[in-house]
Amino acid sequence: MTDSLAPTADRVRTGRWLATPLLVLTVFGPISMDLYLPALPALTSELGAATSLAQLTVTACLIGLAGGQLLAGPLSDRFGRRLPLLIGIAAYVIVSALCAASPTVEMLIAARLVQGLAGGVGIVIAQAAGRDVYDGGRLIRFYGRLTVIGGFAAIVGPLLGGALTTLMDWRGLFLVLAVIGAAILAWAAFGFPETLPVTERTTGGFIRVGQDMRLLFRDRRFVGAVLAQGFVYAALFAYLSGATYVLQGVYGLTPQQYALAFGLNSAGFMVFGYLAGRSSERWSIIGTLVIGLILTGLGAAGLLVAGLAHMPLIVVILSLMSLVGGTAVTSPPSTTLALSDYPQIAGTASSLLGAARFAFGGIAAPLVGVAGALSILPLGIVTTVSIVLAGLAAIIFLSRRALDTRADTSPTLTTEGTPACVE
Repeated sequence: MTDSLAPTADRVRTGRWLATPLLVLTVFGPISMDLYLPALPALTSELGAATSLAQLTVTACLIGLAGGQLLAGPLSDRFGRRLPLLIGIAAYVIVSALCAASPTVEMLIAARLVQGLAGGVGIVIAQAAGRDVYDGGRLIRFYGRLTVIGGFAAIVGPLLGGALTTLMDWRGLFLVLAVIGAAILAWAAFGFPETLPVTERTTGGFIRVGQDMRLLFRDRRFVGAVLAQGFVYAALFAYLSGATYVLQGVYGLTPQQYALAFGLNSAGFMVFGYLAGRSSERWSIIGTLVIGLILTGLGAAGLLVAGLAHMPLIVVILSLMSLVGGTAVTSPPSTTLALSDYPQIAGTASSLLGAARFAFGGIAAPLVGVAGALSILPLGIVTTVSIVLAGLAAIIFLSRRALDTRADTSPTLTTEGTPACVE
């Protein structure tokens, strides 16, 4: 990818100081998922819920994060980035407090769904606003940094959650999420400018949204990036949902020890995400994606072996590290492949990519609890199948032959944002 669509001087200046605020918005996903994971077994016990039902609190949030991005992306292309962002964060603060007050697991599941819907707004706007102000190599570096910050938030989330479980119950953890959301809302209200000029916004309502989505789904590269990333994240969220039961239930780790193990994996996520951004920029976007798929495959295979024959804790930890690190490697190239060709509808493209990540994860997460809290095998099966499907998607849609076909037949966008066939 080149810098043929170089940003204007104003956008270059904006990008220099907007990077940190945009990166902050990426915390909604990991912090919503990870902060209360150390308390998930205690939540299960207090509400008298089955393991699989309690894990639906994770699934509901994932589905909400997917749906929220599907709504926020096209809306941000139409009305700008700032207004949808402020509305989404305000709703996140309110519903986080409602999660804390939920008297039953069923009500908590419903509240987590809405919490995810609100949290998805920040995630999709971070990616879309980044596409507004960056291009070329700077765009790839930015998406690499998004991965790093996501990993950092994933470290802080369980560590903070593990520490807070010594001071408060799971309801208190949701109040902490409300406070974090309020802090981000205050920052966004005073420090987040509009990055999408009125002259570059889409028009046409739902008809235009449908046209944009059809354009994207006709692009083999976009579809391949979305499917590969979606299946990889299915494996990642299976890990997020099941690791707490595996490490605490099977291997006897305390909530604090689990948080440390989770933090170690998240540190690897940060390192590999940074390296993947640099590799995509300097070497090969597709090659970096392939390396990530190989790493995730090795991790999933290790978990499958551990499920078939009991393995020492170190084998499981290393397998989880490979799975998580490989996921980080796939993220910058997948995001770049999906969004780089569509600056005028970056919000819509970002929403579809983000929705696939969380929707696929929402489907996979509850499957790891079907055999109860003391079995690793479902986690191994779900992660292995997910990575195999991710690999098949890459082969079918992102191989050299597939992309050569795309170059001959795919639609692209003119400077006005309307489809035009490549000659």
